[in-house]
Amino acid sequence: MSDVIVPGAVSAPGLRAHLAVPAGAGPWPGVVVLHEAFGLTDDVRAQADHLAAQGYLAVAPDLFTRGGVRCLRATFAASLSGEGAAFGDIEATRLWLAARPDCTGRTGVIGFCLGGGFALVAAARGFDVAAANYGRLPRGAPDLLRGACPVVASYGGRDATLRGTAARLDGLLTDLGVEHDVKEYPDAGHSFLNRETGVLAGVMRVTGIGGYHEPSAADAWTRILGYLDKHLRAAA
Repeated sequence: MSDVIVPGAVSAPGLRAHLAVPAGAGPWPGVVVLHEAFGLTDDVRAQADHLAAQGYLAVAPDLFTRGGVRCLRATFAASLSGEGAAFGDIEATRLWLAARPDCTGRTGVIGFCLGGGFALVAAARGFDVAAANYGRLPRGAPDLLRGACPVVASYGGRDATLRGTAARLDGLLTDLGVEHDVKEYPDAGHSFLNRETGVLAGVMRVTGIGGYHEPSAADAWTRILGYLDKHLRAAA
């Protein structure tokens, strides 16, 4: 596992990223891991490492590489509008990953919170499968998701910030004819797949955002890995 610089990014000359390489001999399918609102934390790095342990070449770009308040605002705005430099960074990461000699060329995208919203939009932008976890629906979702790759999405029933999103997404993908598996976990809140610690964990408890919920997380990972296997490995 190592820190790398992804070339060709839009928002910064050198896009920082965490690369997780499986053990043994490749090539392997690739997965772009998109972080939550707290940025490229140790938890997000651990998610990439977990995917590598399952046989996926995983890279987690730091979409806040440029830094500063303007960068944060622009990144959040892009997640809702479907436009902006962050999508250029995601596309640069996808192209760089797919072109690596240790990648099969098939790529998926997985995102959490802020990254979940990006993963939904990115589903119609060159990826072979997308996993969106508690991602907000962007404005103009019917147009942005038209022609999307297969989508597996997970939400928490106790997440007041995204109430009704799972049902709306399920209906939208059904109307668009997109293969999908959308599930809401009644006992989970926001960020139920993320094992945040320290200050971040405290913030989530105090604000009532939610936090890690093991039974829901275990089931969600089973569904996510099933979709990745079907559309990245079995389809190769």
